[in-house]
Amino acid sequence: MSAAQTTPSQRFDPHAISSFGFTHRRLDPDGTIRLGYALDHVQFEETIEIPAPLIVNAATESLLDLLHWVAGVSYYKAAIPDRVEFAGTTPAGATTTLLAALYSEGLGEFAVVNGLSGLPNPKFTQATEMPGGQGSGARTRLSRSATDPRSDGQINRLLVPVGGGKDSAVAIEIARASGLETTLFSVGDAPPMRATAAVAGFPRHVATRRIDPGLIELNAEGALNGHVPITAIVSATALLVAATQGIDAVALANERSASAANLTWHGIEINHQFSKSRRAESLLTAAVAEIPDAPRIFSILRPASELGIARAFATMTAYHPAFTSCNTVFRLDPARRNTSWCCDCDKCRFVYLILAPFMRPAQLTVIFGRDLLADSDQYDGFALLTATGGDKPFECVGEVEECLAAIHLIARHREWRERVNVRRLVDEVLAAHPLTEETVGALFRLSDDHDVPEQLIGAVHEVLGA
Repeated sequence: MSAAQTTPSQRFDPHAISSFGFTHRRLDPDGTIRLGYALDHVQFEETIEIPAPLIVNAATESLLDLLHWVAGVSYYKAAIPDRVEFAGTTPAGATTTLLAALYSEGLGEFAVVNGLSGLPNPKFTQATEMPGGQGSGARTRLSRSATDPRSDGQINRLLVPVGGGKDSAVAIEIARASGLETTLFSVGDAPPMRATAAVAGFPRHVATRRIDPGLIELNAEGALNGHVPITAIVSATALLVAATQGIDAVALANERSASAANLTWHGIEINHQFSKSRRAESLLTAAVAEIPDAPRIFSILRPASELGIARAFATMTAYHPAFTSCNTVFRLDPARRNTSWCCDCDKCRFVYLILAPFMRPAQLTVIFGRDLLADSDQYDGFALLTATGGDKPFECVGEVEECLAAIHLIARHREWRERVNVRRLVDEVLAAHPLTEETVGALFRLSDDHDVPEQLIGAVHEVLGA
């Protein structure tokens, strides 16, 4: 039975599912990717369209496998069975380690929100038989390119994924400062992505991802649902696009603050941004290293804090009317999708707070449409960014110490310090967690814990001013 065949009278029981499997995958010459999955005999097919014409090299088939396996977490989560089965091609050692982390730690927030007893911990096995026919080992039949541009290890062309937020803009400007040929990339074409790319002026490749509608139907019929490691899926798609377009490297925009956990649950650190973290990047790098001639992948912002990135972005005024970080803009359901900042979510408050030390109130009011630090109803949300009154929210927000540092800095600004929320944050939050100038200064220093190539590190220092 396919997912599309379920009816309102047929409740989906996640506990009745014994296995999740990868059934088939295919890349057509027009750039259409078909990825097949199964929860027992309930089958799905996801479609992703990437730019054509395609250059197929030695890495393409293995990167297609990687994308197939990584994107499967969206379907696995519907039932989280104990067994994950590979039909045909199976992952190598480092790739298995990556998948084990994504299908477990990458579902940490999902586990908490759904009240699970612990993290999912599936056993990965080779399937003896899976529904769907050809198996994931069915290989793409396309001619290979005669040469591989990555053979000498030198980076000549960069692919920079664009999400439409401030981090994307800073990553783009680092790429520009490097002097390397730069192409932008996005999964989807949301207005902030399109506007940011227009300001940047670089060419852009756009991929379109279509979740099997049967999964949405199952969600309404009792399937488990929640947050997945989406950055890993975007990264795997970007790698495949880079390989098929002859691009040497993918430069992500994941900062060091993304490694900070939101809370500890059953003794386990849970991080909403796990697939943006340093650990996830290292696991992905190791998996890609198993693929001969694959593009390199690294985060060009990994040395920096959110605070340092915000300071750099504040000077990039051309991007200010274009960027939006509010996740309500990217909702799957068009009926629930905003066109700009909602001004009442954790992400809006975080971006507002982290930019405030480097911008005037009038500037931020133009961007957001409201002065959030003057709105007393927003106080509890701002305090929560410092884990005051609860755990740090499940959102792409920076470290608690960075938020405290932002409060510390705006408390000295004549135009900010009399705002109602600033006064309360200073009196009720900062007073309990005072920071020294040395502590605040250290947040702006660049870390050495990164994989940014030597070829690009000078541009990182130039743009981030450190």
